[in-house]
Amino acid sequence: MASKIRLIVNPAAGGGKARQVIPRIETTLDDLGVGYDLVYTERPWHAVELARTAVQDGANVVVAVGGDGTANEVLNGLMQAKQSGEAPAAMGVLCVGRGNDFAFGAGIPHDITEGCHTLAEDARRTIDVGQVSGDSLPEARFFGNGVGIGFDTVVGLEAAKLKRLRGFLGYFVAALKTIFLYYQAPQTLVEYGETSLDQESLMVSIMNGRRMGGGFMMAPSSSMEDGLLDLCIVRQVSRPRILALIPRFTKGTQERHPAVTTGRTEKISVTALKGVLPAHADGETLCEQGSRLTVEIFPRQMEIVCQGCQGEECHSSAA
Repeated sequence: MASKIRLIVNPAAGGGKARQVIPRIETTLDDLGVGYDLVYTERPWHAVELARTAVQDGANVVVAVGGDGTANEVLNGLMQAKQSGEAPAAMGVLCVGRGNDFAFGAGIPHDITEGCHTLAEDARRTIDVGQVSGDSLPEARFFGNGVGIGFDTVVGLEAAKLKRLRGFLGYFVAALKTIFLYYQAPQTLVEYGETSLDQESLMVSIMNGRRMGGGFMMAPSSSMEDGLLDLCIVRQVSRPRILALIPRFTKGTQERHPAVTTGRTEKISVTALKGVLPAHADGETLCEQGSRLTVEIFPRQMEIVCQGCQGEECHSSAA
């Protein structure tokens, strides 16, 4: 019989940290009397398959043990299972990745021991889930934290090359490198609600959560339970002004900058009129040469095991 909780471990997460912390996770969960079983991913997108299998095996909580990429795959697997009419399962996260931005927005602790206690306490909230589709994507992809188009996608690609630097520092160094690599922004048409922006867009961040890159507050006031996407759109500026903008993003004060447009919407489309759209979802590269992307939000789709009461209907489950 399947355990109540299934852990899906990405052994490569956090530079191999995930495999190293497994004994600590097992000891803590055993001491807390939490029933679980554990499987390892073996390749990209494998966590999607493992999450669906976990639901089919009767697990009612499926836990991503890794970073934002692992969490994104588990989320996609659980959403696919839900769409297929299978019994719903809640999602948990034990953080061992670089940024852990999804967990930050969802009220899941970064510390492994606290994360295990959170699983034992089983408090839950139901969050919105986004979906992105586009001309260069073979199929639509779900996301929990956010989609980035432009500058921050290139930052993520550069950060992945910095093997010795992790977390926010790695993203910060990558951002500095990207300023000199990704200077010419594409000419874009950004459409949402009654708004239409035809401009050179350095970056279009479409958020369900609040943070990207382990410390860049792209949408400091965002809620995962309001049924809306929070937007942060930055038009092309000079290199010195990009440098000046970085501290604003770490503090979440960029909204007051004249090059920044913010807003909220249920759906947004971005079209490259000139150039291309490199894009990521939850830090995982979607495309490097896209020409049109559409992003929308689906309210209250996924039950999350979180720390304390973060949402309006956060509750404890006896399941």
